[in-house]
Amino acid sequence: MKTAQKLTVAVAGAFMLAAIPVSAQLEAPQNAASIEAGTPVILQSVILDGAAPHEVTIQSETALTIQAGSMEMPTCDRGLLRQARSHFGRNGALTAREYEMAETAWTYFERFYQEETGMVNAVGSYPSTTMWDTASYISALVAAFELCIIDKRTFDARAMKLMNTLRNLSLFQGEAPNKVYNTSTGEKVNYANQPGEVGISALDLGRLLVWLRILKERYPHLANSVDNVPMRWNFCNLIGDDGRMFGALRRDDGTRYVQEGRLGYEEYAAKGFALWGFNVERAMRPQPLEYRTIYDVKVPYDGRDPRVFKNQNYVLTEGYILDGLELGWDMPTDQDGDNMVASNGWRAEFANRIYHVQQRRFEQTGIVTARSEHQVEGSPYFVYDSIFADGYDWNTLDPKGEYQPDRAAIASKAAVGMWALWETDYTDLLFETVADLSDPERGFYEGLYENGNGYIPLQTANNNGIILAALLYKVQGPILQHLNNNMQVWETAFAGTDIRDNKCHPNAMVEIVSCSACQNAVDIAPVIPVEEFRYCRPVMINGEIAATDCQTEQHVLAAPEPRKVLQSACVAPEVN
Repeated sequence: MKTAQKLTVAVAGAFMLAAIPVSAQLEAPQNAASIEAGTPVILQSVILDGAAPHEVTIQSETALTIQAGSMEMPTCDRGLLRQARSHFGRNGALTAREYEMAETAWTYFERFYQEETGMVNAVGSYPSTTMWDTASYISALVAAFELCIIDKRTFDARAMKLMNTLRNLSLFQGEAPNKVYNTSTGEKVNYANQPGEVGISALDLGRLLVWLRILKERYPHLANSVDNVPMRWNFCNLIGDDGRMFGALRRDDGTRYVQEGRLGYEEYAAKGFALWGFNVERAMRPQPLEYRTIYDVKVPYDGRDPRVFKNQNYVLTEGYILDGLELGWDMPTDQDGDNMVASNGWRAEFANRIYHVQQRRFEQTGIVTARSEHQVEGSPYFVYDSIFADGYDWNTLDPKGEYQPDRAAIASKAAVGMWALWETDYTDLLFETVADLSDPERGFYEGLYENGNGYIPLQTANNNGIILAALLYKVQGPILQHLNNNMQVWETAFAGTDIRDNKCHPNAMVEIVSCSACQNAVDIAPVIPVEEFRYCRPVMINGEIAATDCQTEQHVLAAPEPRKVLQSACVAPEVN
């Protein structure tokens, strides 16, 4: 070689690649030595430009100098945040393959980013989003920064741009964010992406509040910008006096406020409100609670009858894995940092049941299963791919309640989320099923159809955001880390005035003193007694049932036996 060139070389499994000037220096197992022109230099067990040859031979027309020494691979170090304590599921640095997955997932948020607003499209190139999908973008932004895919300048610029847009959104009837916004203009729109209002989703706001809290806890320099987002919202119609959450619906005859959420999602979203000081105890309790036994697993579901309440009780994976990845199945008030104990014990137990019933379905039927709601191409555009719903196991329904069995799929976000939270042979299989289900310039596809019809040819913010969060969880554990001990604008703004009361904001600067005339509080029975824990070991912490030692070994039923039936016809005996 007559001019200097660079050869990309990396040891298999390393976190990053290294570029070595071929004409100047190469790593060798011996001390410095001069190699004559034309003498081949052989490197073994290397990765070259993405491929994995057994060995690489380098030959130069001029003399080469080989300098012995060890080469340290570049590492991602975000300080103390990377020094995670042991946590449920998978622990440790990302492999080269996993890091590449993270980079691929982030490409979605580069390709479909809107410069004017700092928002990201919820589904591909369609310029529309919800507050749920915006939270998924924040999860992707945090993960991309923590995994060193982007630098702090990019992270800060994107975060501040988004906070500015969220701070100045036109709110539904001046109360809280509308369900849908145009990402290119920041205007509130209807489902056809035309200017208008459709209502408020308490579930979407709950997820957004989780990630706003994560932002200001991890990055105190952003706390002021973050706090000013919900400071504008009026919560009076969103949180009931009984601690339930309400959403708003725009109707021809006016606005209706209706209770929102069912088991799985309701408790997760309620934790978002609780993290900001709201009393949502009723929404965080699972009652009325029922069970459906599927493959010997008592699967929990919401006991409210869909025929009466006009709201389906889908049993889905997503609410449980988000609670695990982001909050470690902890109570919102838990700040002890013990990631091997879930202080919200029944949530951890139920999450393990949701995982195990899907593993057992695979063991009994051979159908690889990772169920969640997801987008689909063409009508009906979206399905709730449930474990149980409307009285039936493994029921796939569209938003109108129509049965859509051909749209059942292995959801990429559910597969990678379960892989992060449970380290088993089955989740290894889930990982292999979806790890390469992506476009390197657009992110991961929604999933793989169960019936063999291939992959769902759509990419979304929610899917790619959750995948990035799952990869970050492997490295750092639960993503909410209570690191900001500073006084908060959220707690002090408008103190001593009636502004907080008029918007029904919690008042941290007021201490409620108990009265001797008040009746003693009524003890609330546990969601499930300690003897009914099957997949986690219950432990008592401050009078609450927490969970630890959640099982990771395989739970295998007896192999299915063929059904015996009489033959349909008798075979005539042979005649000699």
